[in-house]
Amino acid sequence: MPRISAATVADHRAQQRAALVVAARELLEEGDAAAVTFGAVAARLGLARNSVYKYFADRAELLEEVVREVTPRWTARIHAEMAAAPPAPAEQVAAYVRAQLALVRDGEHRIARALAGDRDAAVLRRGAAEAHAEIMRPLTEALAALGDRDPLRTARLLQGLVNAATGLIESGDSYEAVAERTVALTAGAVATLGAA
Repeated sequence: MPRISAATVADHRAQQRAALVVAARELLEEGDAAAVTFGAVAARLGLARNSVYKYFADRAELLEEVVREVTPRWTARIHAEMAAAPPAPAEQVAAYVRAQLALVRDGEHRIARALAGDRDAAVLRRGAAEAHAEIMRPLTEALAALGDRDPLRTARLLQGLVNAATGLIESGDSYEAVAERTVALTAGAVATLGAA
């Protein structure tokens, strides 16, 4: 029987499963979802490829677990940025934009981009949609507080600005310049809600 480093077999299994998720996430952070194979994940931990099957039935299940693991972290960063901003709804929207673009600057978005182009994306689509809805919830709430009668539609339109800014940052444009311009454009768009 293999030696375990945890207090119980259940703890050991939980630790191994978590380590496999971290290894998969690291491969995704490098920007290539195709690189996330059971062989590559196992190699990062010094395990045999077939060991991964003890923890995940297939690659799609492993990738779903990565999505479940990273989404709360992304959401927590967005909430923290918004909590640190002044409580005015327009400031909350600006904080949301800054937080999203900081995730891009810090490389977190590479995970989402890698997953979007993956062959198993159809399997992940539901989980990704739920994650995206959770990430956009604070923005929708801030827009509703501004009196927006259709905050979800507005949030999706504003997300289009964030997506364009993401592309610029990922192509090498200045994070500071892009973030400043995106926040200004978002503030201008939000200001029109009060006049509507």
